[in-house]
Amino acid sequence: MRTGVFLDYSGGFREAVDHIGILEKQGVNLALVAEAYSFDAVSQLGYLAAKTSTIELGSGVFPIYTRTPTLMAMTAAGLDYVSDGRFRLGLGTSGPQVMEGFHGVPFDAPMGRTREVVEICRQVWRRDKVDHQGRNYQIPLPPGRGTGLGKSLRLINHPVRENIPIHIASLGPQNVELTAEIAEGWQPVFFYPERADRVWGEALRSGMAKRDPALGALDVMVGVSLAIGDNVEDRLTWAKPQLALYIGGMGAKGKNFYHNVATKYGFGEVADRIQDLYLSGRKAEAIAAVPDELVRNISLIGPRGYVKERIAAFAEAGVTTLLATPVTGDPAEYIDFVEQLQHLLS
Repeated sequence: MRTGVFLDYSGGFREAVDHIGILEKQGVNLALVAEAYSFDAVSQLGYLAAKTSTIELGSGVFPIYTRTPTLMAMTAAGLDYVSDGRFRLGLGTSGPQVMEGFHGVPFDAPMGRTREVVEICRQVWRRDKVDHQGRNYQIPLPPGRGTGLGKSLRLINHPVRENIPIHIASLGPQNVELTAEIAEGWQPVFFYPERADRVWGEALRSGMAKRDPALGALDVMVGVSLAIGDNVEDRLTWAKPQLALYIGGMGAKGKNFYHNVATKYGFGEVADRIQDLYLSGRKAEAIAAVPDELVRNISLIGPRGYVKERIAAFAEAGVTTLLATPVTGDPAEYIDFVEQLQHLLS
C-alpha cells in the first residue's frame, strides 16, 4: 500500500513544502494539492516540483469545468515536464455550489464531460491533431460556430509521457462506474472499509468489466485523518468540522453527494440532523452531531495496534493508496504520525 499526503499550507506555504521534503526522504509516495475555491493548485505544484526530486505530485483535484479540456491537458503535460515525469492528473466535478456560485459556469453533464475531458487529454498527450466532436466539446469548432477559422492542431511540445496517470474523484454510482472504466485511479471520500462495498461495489465491478487492461489495476486512493498514539482519542473531534461542512453544507437538501454517502453508510437520520443544523447556521451544533463512530471508521486515529488493524481493513476493502491528513498543529508531531504510518505499512 502506498502513502500520500495533501499539502496543508494553512501554517505557511514554505513550511508546508519543507514538510513535503522531509516526507519525501521518509519514502512517502505522493503529495497532492487541492483546488476548490482556494489558491490555484498549479502554481504550488510547480513550486513543489522544483523543491522535490522523487515524490510523485498530483492535483487533488482540478474541477473539469474551470479549464478547457485542451488547457487541462497542457497544464498536466507542463507539470509532468517540470517534475521530470512525476505528475498525475486528478480530476473531479466539484459541485454546483462551487462551480455556479464561485466560477459562474453551469454544472451540467458531469459524466459526459468527464469522459470527454479524459479522451481529449490523452489525444493531446499523444500529440495527435486534436479532433473531437462530442456532445459537450467540439474541437475544432464546427462550421456555423465562431469565425470558421479554427483548424485542428497538435501540441507543439513533446510531453515527457503520453500516458499521464489520471485519477478521478467520484462518488455517485454512475460516476464511479465511469472512473473504474477509464481512469488509472479513483479517489473517493469518507471511505468506510466495511461499508464501502454497499455504496460503490456494484458500480466498481460494472466499470471494471469494461476497463481496458492496458490501464492496469485501479489505484484506490483514500483520504484518512491520521493520529497514532495512546492519547489521541480527542483528535476524533478535530476531524468533525470537515465532515459537518461536507455532509451539512456542501449543497442544498437533496443535492448533496456527501450526505448521500453518509446515508448509504447507515447514518441517514444523523446526516439529516447535521444538514438541518448546518443550513440553519448552527454550525457548532452540526459539528457536535457528527458521530464518533463515523469519524473513527473512516480515519486512522488511535493506538498503534488499532491503527494497524484499521490499515488491514482498508487493504481488505481494496485500498491501494492512503492519503494521510495528520490531525495536529505541531509540525514535529505531523512528521511523526506520517513516519509511524510508514513503519506500519512496511
